[in-house]
Amino acid sequence: MCCEIKRRFLLLYATQKGQAKAIAEEICTQADAHGFEADIHCISESDKYNLATEKDPLVIVISTTGTGDPPDTACKFVKEIKNKTLLPDHFAHLRYGLLGLGDSEYMFFCNGGKVVDKRLQELGAQHFYETGLADDCVGLEIVVEPWIDGLWLALRREFTSWNIKEDMSSNLRAVSNGVSAMTVVPSMSGICSLDSEIQHLKLEDLEVKATDALSQKPANVHSVVSVQDTEASLDRSVPPLSQSALNIPALPSEYIDVQFQDSTGQELSVSSLISDGIVFHVPVTKAVQLTREDAVKTALLLELDISKTTFCYQPGDAFCVICPNNPKEVQELLHILGLSERKECVVCLKIKQATKKKGAAPEHIPKGSTVEFILTWCLEIRAVPKKAFLRALVEYTSDAREKRRLQELCSKQGASDYSSFIRDPSICLLDLLHAFPTCRPPLNLLIEHLPKLQARSYSASSSNLFQPGKLQFVFNVVEFPSSPSRLVSRKGVCTGWLAELVAPMLQPHKKEEKLSAVKVSIFARPINTFHLPSDPSVPFMMVGPGTGVSPFIGFLQHRRHTTASMEPAQITLAIRSTLNTTRIIQQYMQCQNLAKRNRMSRRRQCGDESDEDMDTDFSQSTGLGNVGIMVLMGQVHAVECRFWA
Repeated sequence: MCCEIKRRFLLLYATQKGQAKAIAEEICTQADAHGFEADIHCISESDKYNLATEKDPLVIVISTTGTGDPPDTACKFVKEIKNKTLLPDHFAHLRYGLLGLGDSEYMFFCNGGKVVDKRLQELGAQHFYETGLADDCVGLEIVVEPWIDGLWLALRREFTSWNIKEDMSSNLRAVSNGVSAMTVVPSMSGICSLDSEIQHLKLEDLEVKATDALSQKPANVHSVVSVQDTEASLDRSVPPLSQSALNIPALPSEYIDVQFQDSTGQELSVSSLISDGIVFHVPVTKAVQLTREDAVKTALLLELDISKTTFCYQPGDAFCVICPNNPKEVQELLHILGLSERKECVVCLKIKQATKKKGAAPEHIPKGSTVEFILTWCLEIRAVPKKAFLRALVEYTSDAREKRRLQELCSKQGASDYSSFIRDPSICLLDLLHAFPTCRPPLNLLIEHLPKLQARSYSASSSNLFQPGKLQFVFNVVEFPSSPSRLVSRKGVCTGWLAELVAPMLQPHKKEEKLSAVKVSIFARPINTFHLPSDPSVPFMMVGPGTGVSPFIGFLQHRRHTTASMEPAQITLAIRSTLNTTRIIQQYMQCQNLAKRNRMSRRRQCGDESDEDMDTDFSQSTGLGNVGIMVLMGQVHAVECRFWA
């Protein structure tokens, strides 16, 4: 009997923070068990595939970033397919399925995927599988898992359709050559029906059962479930889940080999974490807390000195701050994993020879990294564990009860528990290791399953023309309160680090010379269309919730500096409390009042004694001369501010 030939399909992913890549790799892993071969590539690797000549089915997994933009890795691809010189049938030969990732809390939900999907169809490509749009707001897995399950049926039908058409073509060629065709040819109506079925394949119609390779039934469920437990939690399940047979994901193959070498004594720079772009190490020259101590949120304004660098920006631009994981959490993780004594060892990473994994070791881990450097600067240890990671952790858990619970959390039957106890409360690896004390994963498993620690993006809230050599930004310190699943409260990775870094600067009795060493590493964030109109005479309206108004300060500063007479600009705010937003507006108003005083001084020098353009104070109420501000305390209200020169 001949070996079954696995049918190939092209799998492309476009990722910004690693989500799309992880999902594509999961598809690649499952493909083998379903009899397919996934030829996987990042969509930016255009030298490794050619859609213009691609004959096999295409599967795309693409995320969305910024204000509905495609990921940075997809920008070149999107630019190429948007070329207006391409003919409407450029991709007429292409059959594809697309999975878009996004967050419905943002206006342009899954816009990266929608843009690619629409353009491919405009160029003649056709779906063999319906587009899926996964929402991170409610949980990507709600759409991702059934979409992947249905993909295998859609691929089988697609290849079946090809076989039928190939057989028919062979018979037609035989007839045309005068050869008697003995093969029974299906009717054209049958083929059209099949094409229609493929074209309109709906996710809700799919009833795909997990294969034996992806299923596992516990040998003895009742032996590990206590009848006294009546309420489910992160580490405990209750009937009917605790008594159910489980469909769990296939065990991901480990593909990284870790070797520890003696420390070289050389410290890596954070600049080695960024492959493209220039990293600037700049001092923090100013820190202001914009909210009172009893406010719901803590908002901080930081000012960076960029005068001695080549860093340049314009209002509306974003920039990235390179931040580390919390040092206490890193040390705790080293202790739990038994790596404290090896934290200074250099880690050598190699791809295992027996694996089907393509490429080299992860690029986000620089050569010469120590164990501590990897956990501090390279891996997102706060990331919510994916189900594939949970499945892998099962193999490194010794207690039978804990193994069973981890199996439940990554199973289809335990989807609700996964959402309630892991995804919704944003549980991280450290929380899991506390809840399952016999789980001791090796370092290679963390490197394989934890995403890259991303630099955090912030919007500039200043104008380089108004304040040369200065870069200001405003942020809320993110708080994660404790919960039954998370025993300790935490602050955001970057906002918490920045708040702790500048804490001495917020204390007036501290001496400035002791604070000069406070520095952060930043780099410019490319591709940003959030800018002022090129024509300075065009009026504009700005809408922002809370600290979202901060970039508009830079807009107004910039417009003030570039025009002698600023056209009306309207700001609409949605705020929970006036404490934060009024302080932000006050920062702008102080600049405005200073500019007006300067104008008044010039007027008086010219003999004009009028003071109708003079505002000497800032108020939360209406009636502030040419600034109208309506502030209502307590709940979220619309706040409208109009500024004129």
